[in-house]
Amino acid sequence: MAKGIVLDANILLRAVFGQRVPQILSLYADGVSFYSPDVCLADAREYTVKLCARRGLDPLQALAVLDGIAGIVEIVDRSLYEDYEQLARERIQIRDPEDWPIVAVALLLDIPIWTEDRDFFGAGIPTWTTDRVELYLRD
Repeated sequence: MAKGIVLDANILLRAVFGQRVPQILSLYADGVSFYSPDVCLADAREYTVKLCARRGLDPLQALAVLDGIAGIVEIVDRSLYEDYEQLARERIQIRDPEDWPIVAVALLLDIPIWTEDRDFFGAGIPTWTTDRVELYLRD
């Protein structure tokens, strides 16, 4: 089985507006499976439009970039991870219960989470930040 990792919505946004995340995705796309729950893509779409408005950028162009990223990242439908909702909520309850879908996908696939959000620390799932994720991806 190929190595995999779950991307939080903030990583999807960094893939649209940043430089490092798209480089990493491109570099490892052939050997690593990237996943994200459907709600993260929806959140990323919403925040992409808002960030473009604040920054004076073309939202259609940014959304096209996000759609391209969705071609590299497998978007996981809620029907596949909803059986893990209770356990995921228990693990993330204290920090941010709204992040349960990310935890649920990680539990479903038994893989770590790539995030910049500290809310996942202590949930019993390995987490990687952008500055360290290549240590995991390249092994």
